[in-house]
Amino acid sequence: MCGGSRCWDSTCPLNEPHSGLRPTSRGAPAAAPASRRDDGARVRIDRCLIDANWGQSSDVVYQFCRQSKFAGVVLPSHGRYVGASSIPFADYKHKRGDRVGLNWRIPVVTGRRSVRHVVFDTNYWKSFVHARLAVPMGDPGCLSLFTHAAAGGKRNLDHHRLLAEHLTSEYRVKTAGRGRTVDEWKLRVDGLDNHWLDCLVGCAVAASMAGAAPPGLVGDKPRPQSRMRLSELQRANR
Repeated sequence: MCGGSRCWDSTCPLNEPHSGLRPTSRGAPAAAPASRRDDGARVRIDRCLIDANWGQSSDVVYQFCRQSKFAGVVLPSHGRYVGASSIPFADYKHKRGDRVGLNWRIPVVTGRRSVRHVVFDTNYWKSFVHARLAVPMGDPGCLSLFTHAAAGGKRNLDHHRLLAEHLTSEYRVKTAGRGRTVDEWKLRVDGLDNHWLDCLVGCAVAASMAGAAPPGLVGDKPRPQSRMRLSELQRANR
């Protein structure tokens, strides 16, 4: 599962040997990593987010993203806790060169780090993921897990148990403030593992960056730019 603070597939080619990151026993191919769909088609990873919030490894993550052979795919990410009393992403003043999407943005690179990164609203995207999991199977916007067959062809109900425990490690609290009501997510017990929840949230943000969106929501699609005549540009600069 790519998109969070770590990749849990030991064979994933994005796990290149690097200081502070998990290596894989297999050599990474030159091409972007690919997987096979149920219909046999091969699809490649368009975007992989790596959590750079942990201070002790932030510089390592940025260095990895800058030097990786998959530099066009991997991107450092920073989740921000945007509560009811915080300024929502929609109210931030955008700077020239910023890329802005659905409760995420890629700010202009400034300072000593020359790698662009993405910042997103963790509260919004955790609610988004749980809303997708609550959609009935087969309906538009449903997020479902594959069925794992155990010995004898019976379904293995414990195959996704660890993932389920991580996804339910937090609970939401409806909180009102600044004229709006938002979900604020909190750990049920301090120290409870929620890594796979963070990974799934990162995958959802990465999918939004690639233009994916369920019905009723707009993904990040390029905006058509109107052409400007040279004379109009000259008048605007006067």
